[in-house]
Order: sequence, then structure tokens, then C-alpha cells
Amino acid sequence: MIGKSVILLVIFLTVIFTTYLVTIGGLGGGVGKVDLRSQFSFLSSTRNDTVIPCHTGSPLRVFMYDLPKRFNVAMLSKKFTGRDDNSPVTAKNLPAWPRNSGLKQQHSVEYWLMASLLCENCRNADSSEAVRVSDPEAADVFFVPFFSSLSFNTHGRNMTDPDTEADRQLQVDILKLLRQSIYWQRSSGRDHVIPMHHPNAFRFLREEVNASILIVADFGRYSKVMSNLRKDVVAPYMHVMESFLGDDVPDPYNSRTTLLFFRGRTEGVVRAKLEKILKGYKDVHYEASYATGETIKASSEGMRGSKFCLNPAGDTPSSNRLFDAIVSHCVPVIVSDQIELPFEDELDYTQFSVFFSVEESLVPGYMVQQLRKIPKERWLEMWKKLKQITHHFEYQYPPKKDDAVNMIWRQVKHKVPPERLAVHRSHRLKVPDWWRTKRLLRIRESIIDHQIDFMNDTGNEELTTHHIPAPSNFDFQLLS
Repeated sequence: MIGKSVILLVIFLTVIFTTYLVTIGGLGGGVGKVDLRSQFSFLSSTRNDTVIPCHTGSPLRVFMYDLPKRFNVAMLSKKFTGRDDNSPVTAKNLPAWPRNSGLKQQHSVEYWLMASLLCENCRNADSSEAVRVSDPEAADVFFVPFFSSLSFNTHGRNMTDPDTEADRQLQVDILKLLRQSIYWQRSSGRDHVIPMHHPNAFRFLREEVNASILIVADFGRYSKVMSNLRKDVVAPYMHVMESFLGDDVPDPYNSRTTLLFFRGRTEGVVRAKLEKILKGYKDVHYEASYATGETIKASSEGMRGSKFCLNPAGDTPSSNRLFDAIVSHCVPVIVSDQIELPFEDELDYTQFSVFFSVEESLVPGYMVQQLRKIPKERWLEMWKKLKQITHHFEYQYPPKKDDAVNMIWRQVKHKVPPERLAVHRSHRLKVPDWWRTKRLLRIRESIIDHQIDFMNDTGNEELTTHHIPAPSNFDFQLLS
């Protein structure tokens, strides 16, 4: 029985092979040389699994809106305030980022991205990951140069300050301008890039732009529906401390006499508990402090003299302290369960950082004990790696190869194909995807259940299910 099956299989394969040779001209028309590997992919000895990004080998094509100056540079320089507001910002009239801006500069990614697109000498540079185009039809993405972080820092940082009305009005005005754009209308803003780096940036109307590609510091104050790694880019803070350029001592391990260093605000449960746990160690420096010119200088000296620098979560999962540690070549000790890190598809942070969960860090003695166990050779490896990757966290103008600005644009480039797919699908879908419908209905039912529980607990009968809108087509676009 088995012998017959084998014979039939041989005959079948012979017929198929002969038919194939006749089809390609291998019989009857001269002898043809056939490379079976080129005809049958499973016989090929090589395989290309490379994921091809948008416009491989060429920079991301960016159309930047020419916004009135009150949305950006007028907040940097008084010379732009109230005069010729609608004339375009160019490389020639772009003001330099002020040196005395203090902590405002840590969320200045919006400025550096805008500057990179204005750079006239960068357009033909091989190192540029993005180039400005004047034709919106040729653009991969649309950049909105609204300095939302600077707006928050400029127009009343206190949430209840009346000056915050100016911040809210700018958000209202920019949203109005965007909704009038046919390119925004075409994609519901999906292919628009909006910097929103400060955790309170665009806080009044951020839900209205949540379909866009957002440039954020972390996701601590965003819902998953609004902002996530699938569509958004996590960008590094601009470090406040000067980069350590002369870190070439013969014995860096022993020259850094402090084991673990922290200087900063100690508000929050985790930081307050760590302050108590880390007391009593001679080689651990943990000091409550507020940022001033003097304390920043002292912190820089402390980081440069320490082997490890503590970066605990505060009121948000991330902080600028991590990037100050990186440019100080002080191995970061990251204590944050919800942190997302910049450029993590290209950088392995475990090569130059140490991680502890919040639970681990609050066990008395555990964290210090584990740091002491790290041998000198391992610490030197991490120190050397820090020196190699520091340039990825430098913001500068004009931008340089693989610096923070170009790394961010490269991240944006990765987001374009899925966003373009979503836009194209939305053009032809008559009925939203059934599973997203089901998902939204589950979310709505869950909210209603919570509201019913709340009404039962408080006796408030004014809340009704009418406060929860039914899922709309726009809701489906946001979840796709």
C-alpha cells in the first residue's frame, strides 16, 4: 500500500515538473537553465525579513504650517509680540532659545523640531531624517508648530491662575485653524504631528487632537485611548545640566566616590519613603531640593562624582533627572513602574541603566545592597555605553546626525505606515469594524455601571446614561 502511494507521488511530481519546464520554455525551444531557488521561495537559502519604512533611504517629508507667531516664537522673544504676527518664521528671524529659561527648556522639543525644518543647510544633508516640503500633497506628515508646553509655562503655571485663559484661548484658536485645513479634514488629523511634551500641555482641548501623532514625555496623564506607543512618540527631555565632555579620568570607578545620588523634590509617596529608607548610608546622597541656578550646579557636580544616579517616579512616570544623569555619565537607577523610554526600539537601556520596581525599591536595604553587588567591570561597561549614546539625547541647532531631533523624526517616520493604513481604510469603510463596535459598547457599559454605583453611593440621581454618548464613527477612528 505504501509502495503504491510512493509511486503515485513520484508520477505526480514528474508530471508537474515536466509541465513547468514546458511552460517556461525549458523543453522544445532549447535547453533552459532553471534556478529552482528563484522560482520556489521555500528552496531559497536567503530570506529578507527587513521591514521597509516609509520612503526608505530618503528623509521624512514634512509640511509645516505657517502659524501666526503668537503660537510659537512670540512666547520666546518680545520683539515678535503684537507686530507682523502673520509673517512667516524663517531661519533668519528664528530667535535662539534663551539661555536663562531655567526649567522651561526641559520641554523645549517643540522649538527644536520647528528649527530643524527651518534649517536651510540641512535640506541636502545625509544626516537629516526630515525635510520640509512646500507642497502639502507631497508630504508624509504635517507638523503643527504650536509651542503648547511653552504656552503652559508662560501663561500661568498655576492651574487656577487667571492667566491660564491665554493658554486656553491659544488652544481654541489653533484647533479652529486646523479644522479649517482640508488636510486635517482629510485624515481627521491622523497624519499631523503635534508636540505636547509637558504633562499639562494642551490640557484644555487635548482630547480634540488625540488622533494625531503626539510628541510626549510619557503617558502618565493620558488615557490609553488618547495616547499610546502605537501612534505616538516618546521624546527625551532636554537636559538642564551641561554635558560632561571631559570625562576621561584614568580610574572613573574609584574617582566617583558616591555610590548613589539624588537631589530634587521629594513630594509623592515613593520619594518620601525613599528619603527615609536611604538615610544613614555614608556613600548615599539623598537631598530634598528645588531647582535654582545654584542647586542645578550642585546637582551636576554631585552626578559627576557618583557611580549611580537615582531616578524615582514623581508626579509623573518620567523626569528630566534621567537625561541629566545620562549626559553626566552617571548610571541611571530607574524606579518607575509605568515609565516609557525614548528610542527604545533602537536603544537597550539595560546596557547602561539599572531598573527596580517601586516595590523592590521600598524594601529597606535591598536597592543599596544590589548596587553594591554590581562589579567594577560591569559598571565600567555601562559607563562606556553612556558615553557612546549621549549624543542621542542632545538637542541642538543645526541638528546633527542621530541627535535627539533626528532620532525623534525617525520615530515619527515609523508611525507613518500604520497611520496611512488607518486613513485609507477609513475612506472606504461603510460600517465600522464590528469588534471595535463591541469594544466601545463594553467601555460605555462599564462607565454606566460605575455611574450607577456612584449614584447609589451618593444618592445623586441627576446623573443618567444620557451623559454617555453612543459610539460614533470618530470614536472608531480613534481606536483603530
